[in-house]
Amino acid sequence: MTTVLLAEDDAAIAEPLSRALTREGYTVAVATDGLAALDRVQAGDVDLLVLDLGLPGMDGLEVCRRVRLDHSDLPVLMLTARTDEVDFVVGLDAGADDYVGKPFRLAELLARVRALLRRLTPEAVEVAGVRMELSGRRVLVDGEEVGLANKEFELLRVLLLRAGQVVTREEILREVWNDPEMKTSKTLDMHMSWLRRKIGGERRIATVRGVGFRFNHD
Repeated sequence: MTTVLLAEDDAAIAEPLSRALTREGYTVAVATDGLAALDRVQAGDVDLLVLDLGLPGMDGLEVCRRVRLDHSDLPVLMLTARTDEVDFVVGLDAGADDYVGKPFRLAELLARVRALLRRLTPEAVEVAGVRMELSGRRVLVDGEEVGLANKEFELLRVLLLRAGQVVTREEILREVWNDPEMKTSKTLDMHMSWLRRKIGGERRIATVRGVGFRFNHD
């Protein structure tokens, strides 16, 4: 699951933004000062940092500079109430990948988050004879192209990107259907059955009873 660290000391911003990011399917951690944000990044398992420029203790610029010393590939989206173009340039020079000015439109911020996270996704992934070209939305099985419906493609993407790991039903429902509460629905099982028929059955996608599914390496 993708983890977003939200470094924001204003609860009026942090709480609704945290809820919105959670609805998008991300795991959200919140830090309310600069030192806590830096410590959380250094602890690992952060995929994206949403960083307020005006944090107490250590401001966002200094946090960003220090993060860049050891985590050069971590996407950083900076939030700033300052509207001077110079401040935006300083933020980018400190290592931010993008910035959003306050007040911001939630839809725009979420779009920026998705765009930054897409940079982390490989253009193609290949496991056990199944090759998925993500940008071209092509799937080849043992060298032969197969046609997948949209949800089948997204389902395979979730499993392939975590090949060898068990992906829970709740995680799949959240990422593919944006609805983790659809637990009693047969929709997932129906799509899984169709996908298996197209790419090689349970030999490639194993059911872990009571938990979820795993794409096998071999």
